[in-house]
Amino acid sequence: QVQLVESGGGSVQAGGSLRLSCASSADTQDTGYMAWFRQAPGKGREGLVAISPAASLTNYHYSIEGRFTISRDKSKNTIYLQMNSLKVEDTAIYYCAARGTDGLSLVPEKYPTWGQGTQVTVSS
Repeated sequence: QVQLVESGGGSVQAGGSLRLSCASSADTQDTGYMAWFRQAPGKGREGLVAISPAASLTNYHYSIEGRFTISRDKSKNTIYLQMNSLKVEDTAIYYCAARGTDGLSLVPEKYPTWGQGTQVTVSS
């Protein structure tokens, strides 16, 4: 019964930064592959970046690489998303997901476990 809890969302002005976190209830060795997704109202869920169990591999969507950075604290079963130079179009609910040991996919349907999401609002 793995549970994921996102936090760190909020409202910022364009050009600002936020750091999201996702804590897992799973044992450190069982966390597996994890990823960040986002979904704006009326739009589909899109993958941002995935990370391997040991944090040795990552897979970034080309549209956000350079502004967003994923990291992992294995001792705390937690992953993070550092978001810099935020734009109004980054406004969305951001979700954390886990998929065991299958790989660095950015396809939502490949992930069986999801958090409740955290709202990010960027204004100009």
